[in-house]
This record gives sequence, C-alpha cells and structure tokens, in this order.
Amino acid sequence: MEKITSFTINHLSLLPGLYVSRKDMAGESTITTFDLRMTRPNFEPVMNTAEIHTIEHLGATFLRNHPVYASRILYFGPMGCRTGFYLLLGGDYTSKDILPLIREMFAFIHNFEGEVPGAAARDCGNYLDMNLPMAKYLAGKFLNEVLENITEERLTYPE
Repeated sequence: MEKITSFTINHLSLLPGLYVSRKDMAGESTITTFDLRMTRPNFEPVMNTAEIHTIEHLGATFLRNHPVYASRILYFGPMGCRTGFYLLLGGDYTSKDILPLIREMFAFIHNFEGEVPGAAARDCGNYLDMNLPMAKYLAGKFLNEVLENITEERLTYPE
C-alpha cells in the first residue's frame, strides 16, 4: 500500500505552523486541507484530550459563524497524534490566504470567557472532557509564538 500524504511529511523537521496539507477535487470544486500544527511532533509533549476537545468546540463554533468563511468551512478537528488540527475549506487556498482567519480564531479561543459551546450532555458525546484554561493557554502560545510573526518555514512543509 502507498503511504497517505500526511505520512510522507518528515515529522522530525516539522515545526509548529500553518501548512497546506493537500488539495483535492470534489467534482469541479477544490478542497484545501490545512495542517494547523500546534506542537512540534516527537519533540514536544502532545496536547491532552481535554484541551484539544475544548479547542475543537470553540474553533468549530468560531469558523462556522465567521461572516466571510462560514459557508466554506467543511471540517475542523484534531489530529489523532494530538499535535494539531486539520481544517478543510472549500476553495483553492494558500496558507497565507487564511493566516488572518487562523489568527482571528486563535485570538477568539485565547480570549474566550463563559460556557464552552456544546459542552453539555445533550450536545456532546464526551462533554466532561473539557479544559478551557489550558485550551486558552495553548491558543495564546500558538498565536504569540507561531502565528503573529510567522516565517516562510512555518507556512510550507519541510522537504
């Protein structure tokens, strides 16, 4: 069997960043998959499920309510390795195209106050596995250390 695209990236040289993971065609439409890599694979600790789950709820809520991008959002969710998230957008985009959106989303998460949307037994299959303070911390760390002054090496996958 051939390796899937995400397994062909050298994770030993992958830094936290915002990467185009792949582009696929669905009929006449381009679907762009982004890799929002929050921790350095195999070097830094992975994120715990509670904060990932909280970021997922807040990020998905933010994206699906965004005044410009809401209709283009196909999916936002965590990577199984717990080092980041995938975002699928309808359209042909580069990392730089959506950098303002991702900065805005992580600022929203970092500054969020109140009840996490969908964090109730009726709305979520594991609503007790949430950690808002840690999600806010990680969102702020990613925003400040990676997204605010992002370099080209954190926008394009390593060779």
